[in-house]
Order: sequence, then C-alpha cells, then structure tokens
Amino acid sequence: MKRNPFLYRHTAAISLMTLLLIIASCSKSFLEKEPLGAFKPEQLTNRAGVSGLLLGAYHMLSGMGNNGTNWSSGPSNWVFGSVAGGDSYKGSTPSDQGDIVQIETWAYNTNNPYFNQKWQAVYEGVQRCNDVLRALASVTDMTDAEKTLTAAEAYFLRGHFHFEAKKMWNNVPFVDESITTVAKNTNVPNIDASGNYIDIWPKIEADFQKAIDGLPVNQSQNGKGRANRSAAIAYMGKVLLFQHKYAAAKAQFDKIIPTAYGGSGNGVTALGNSYKLVNFEDNFNAATDNSDESIFAYQATVNDGSGTNGNVGEALNLPNSAGPGGCCGFNNPTISLANSYKTDADGLPLFDTYNSSPNVSDPAAPYTGNLDPRIDWTMGRPGVPYFDWGPTPNNTWIRDQATNGYFSPKKNAYAKSQQNLLSSTETSFWGPTQITANNINLIRFADVLLWAAECEIEVGSEVKALEYVNYVRARAAIASGWVYSGSDYDAGAGKYKTQTTPADKYVVNPYPAGAFADRTFGKKAIRFERKLELAMEGVRFFDLARWDNGTGTVMAAELNDFATAEKQRPTIFAINQSSKFTAKKNEYFPIPQQQIDIENAFGTINLKQNGGY
Repeated sequence: MKRNPFLYRHTAAISLMTLLLIIASCSKSFLEKEPLGAFKPEQLTNRAGVSGLLLGAYHMLSGMGNNGTNWSSGPSNWVFGSVAGGDSYKGSTPSDQGDIVQIETWAYNTNNPYFNQKWQAVYEGVQRCNDVLRALASVTDMTDAEKTLTAAEAYFLRGHFHFEAKKMWNNVPFVDESITTVAKNTNVPNIDASGNYIDIWPKIEADFQKAIDGLPVNQSQNGKGRANRSAAIAYMGKVLLFQHKYAAAKAQFDKIIPTAYGGSGNGVTALGNSYKLVNFEDNFNAATDNSDESIFAYQATVNDGSGTNGNVGEALNLPNSAGPGGCCGFNNPTISLANSYKTDADGLPLFDTYNSSPNVSDPAAPYTGNLDPRIDWTMGRPGVPYFDWGPTPNNTWIRDQATNGYFSPKKNAYAKSQQNLLSSTETSFWGPTQITANNINLIRFADVLLWAAECEIEVGSEVKALEYVNYVRARAAIASGWVYSGSDYDAGAGKYKTQTTPADKYVVNPYPAGAFADRTFGKKAIRFERKLELAMEGVRFFDLARWDNGTGTVMAAELNDFATAEKQRPTIFAINQSSKFTAKKNEYFPIPQQQIDIENAFGTINLKQNGGY
C-alpha cells in the first residue's frame, strides 16, 4: 500500500469534514451551497476544521466529488485532452460510454453529460477552496504564519480549478470566497453588462501570485503532494504561456529551471529536491511517484480503507481481458500516435511523413524502420513486453478490433508484480483491480523544459530553445531506460534487468547544433516533441488549441488531417466518415446546457453559451 503522510495526518478531522462537504455541495446549482455558518463554528473555524477543509480541496484534484464516480472529470483529462486531441480512441465498443464518441469526433452536444460532470467537479473544487478562505477569517487557534500558508495553498488550488475551466470552455465565471447563498450572489456571470465575455485570466494570475507570495520553498517532511513556491511559479508560467505572454512566462520558468539544465533558477520539489529529469517510466510508476521530476501531482492511494482514493478516473483505461485490471479497454492509443514515433536514420522525427504507410505494428504489413523508444512506455504494442506481463497480445486486449486499432494504454497501468500492492484489493468499487496507486502528474519538469523552449524561440533565443528540447530527447536516448525483450521487468526500478536485446529498432538522438536557426522548423520540432513526450497525458487537445490561438488554422488542419488518415483504418472514424473538426468553434467545448438553464432560470442572462453552439 502506498500512503502519503500529508493525506493521513488529519484523519481524525476528515470524516466530519467530508460529511459536511457532501451535505453542503448537494444542491441544484454548482455554486448554491449552504454557508459554513449553517454548521457549528467550532466544527470548522479551528485548526482541525480548516485542515479538513483544505484536504477536501486537495481531494478534488481527483475530479471525484459529489458528481459521483465519473470518467469525465478525472485528473488526466483523458477524454477531453487525449481522445479529443487524437492521442487515443474512446475504446471499448462504440455504444459503451457512447457520449464520448461525440467528443472524439467533435460533434459536441451541449447536453452531453460529460461536459456537465466536468463543470460540476471543477467548480466544486473552487468552492472547497473558498470554504477554506472563509473559515480562515474566523480561526483563532492558528498563527498568522499558519493562516498565510493555508490561504496560499487554497489560492493555488483555486487557480488550478479555474485554469481547468478556462482551458475547457474559455468563457467561464470566476468564483471567489464572496460568493455565498447568504449574499444571494451565486448566479455568477461570464458576461459584463454589455453582454461581452469577461476575461478571468487576470484573476487566475492573481491567485497564483498570492500562492507564490505565501507558499514556502519546500513543505514539511509530510509535504508530498502539497503545493510549494516552485510549483506555483511553474503554474504561473503556464498561465502566462496560455495567454501567449512569452517573455513573462519565460521569466517565471527562468526562476525554476536549475543550472544543471541550462537555466538560472533553483526549482525544487515540495520536499526540497532540485528538479531533474528522471528515468522516463518513473513518471508513470506508482513505486516511483513523487520523483524529482514531479512538480505537482494528484496523489493516488489504494488499500487504505476508503476504496476510492486511488486513480478512479482512470479505471476504464486498462487493457481488456486478462491483462492488468482485466477491463475495460478504453483510451486506446491511436495508429496516428504510434506512427508519430517513427524516426529517421539520425534518430529524428518524421514530421511530414510519419503518418504514411506502413503503419507501426500493422498486422498485415508492419513498419520495420526506426522508432523513438518512448513509444513502448506510452502504449502496449503487439509482441512487445508489457512490463512483466509478457508480450502484449495481438488482439485479445483490444475490446473491439474494428474500431480501436492495435494498441493498449500503458502510462496508467501497473506491473504484474505490483498487482494487489499498488492496485486495489478493496470491494467498495465494482472493479477494484482497475484502481491504481499511480499519481497523475499535473505538471512535470519535462513539461516545463518544453514550455520554456516555446518561450525561448518566440523571444528569439533559438539556441536556448534547442538546448531545452535536447535535454528531453537526450533522456529518451539513454539505453538503460528502454524496453527490452523478455519479461524480467523490475517494477521498483522501472527498468528491465536484462538489457541485451531492445524490444525494437530504437534510434533517437538530440537535434544537431543550429537546427533551430530556422524558427519555423524550431517551432515545429518543439510542438512535435510535446506530442511525443506527453502523449496520453491529457494535454494534446489543449496544446493544439493554444497554438491555434483563435486563428482557425493550426488545430483544424492538424485534427482534420488526423481524421482523414484514421477513416482508412480499423478505427472509430471508419464508421464516422462525416467526422470533422470545425474551426473557430470546436477549439473550446460548449458550456453545459444544464448549467446555463440553472444560472439563467430567472430571466437574467448570466451564463452565455460559447459561439457556434
């Protein structure tokens, strides 16, 4: 069992806090909660009460609140970031969780429950943060320093939840601690008096600035999973990058990229360890969670008596049949994604030709050229070792071979030797073996290096951009971190013991000096590197939307080219030939109709739908 000390230090307070949070949140509006004053003050306005409320806010990083156990709101954003972004197919059968097919093929419906469930989870997280801030105002048994730290963590988390809403829907309300039923102001608008959308970026920035100002350099010895100052700086950089404020974002990243990686900063984990790139697989192995690459992560735990503190949002995303979990064959990596890992004789990506035939692992005529080794930690490929489970079967792990390609998800899976230790054995959830202790990295150091590379090339520092990208590629080239033939996988080390025969023709190398002198090429290389490094981590859709920046060009071209290729293959697109990404519409998802109906129920337009829906 993997236990996180931070998650257990307030256990005595949690049962009460959890009950109060559940009662408080079960109302028809996402903001319409009973104020904390409805409960006895001594239950909440003391150190134990505030600690419980803060832990409740951290728990909402799981996406699993009072909206139930929903695959729509898990921390990885696998539906919205990976499936909608072309990294993966929905998986299973077309009718199983069929609402995802709309999202997968960009035929969004405003009544799709996946959007509403995600909205509910995000704003429940916001309100839990606000509960902390409201309670702090009346606490008398905490020092000023303790209050400052607690508030800073609440601001950090509130910034995160609002950022999640912003990247999903763009035109969303910002909800602070002044929003209560007592104040009768819970219908928070996303438009001003003139009907123009309100931009909440400045308020998200303000929350992260408060977090930066109030968080310590590192947390206590029980601080795993808690936000620290470096994490807040990284998130601030991310927020600025999403606004295309490249110079300002660069300034933030400069503060946390250590000198060992060509930077001038001193970013550290919550435990005070300097950021670094670790063995690639360590980022997705429950035995090596909270590594020095992990900047901020959702903390997953199994076999702790709760039954659902593990990675419930990812429970469908394991191979079907007899492999790890035994169910359910969702989130299968796409053929196009697998093809992206082709490399040339120099070990560099094939930007313009990667998706041409032959396809990687095609059962009829497979590709036999070079590959980036990250492919076999990202997906299970037929015939290639799947940790210590033996070779990935040719077809039995794919639930519907006519619509799901050839590959199984791997980044959230566990080794056979970890079964029942880092996978659940509890019975409160219908599929316990599908719940893992794998953390979900919300920001990792490779992410920061590639964000920084984007900033550098945008401000004219092509040499520094190349340097940052090459650190990531150099890690991929370390042969000790590759997949090898055989099944003597050491789950504790995230490596194969016998490293005699690589599982395929792995050839990957850094870019040569001067490669980014052509800035157009450099941008293409950086963007493709994010695709390779962060595949199946729920970021692809949002990266494409960010790069498109409202032009209606980048994202539509990328995803429609993807769909054209996939329509000729055994995929969901073959039976959805009309699938098309609509520019200047599908870059953001529709605001859930249920929320619009609630917020506008009394005749005043508070929530205005996104354009095109």
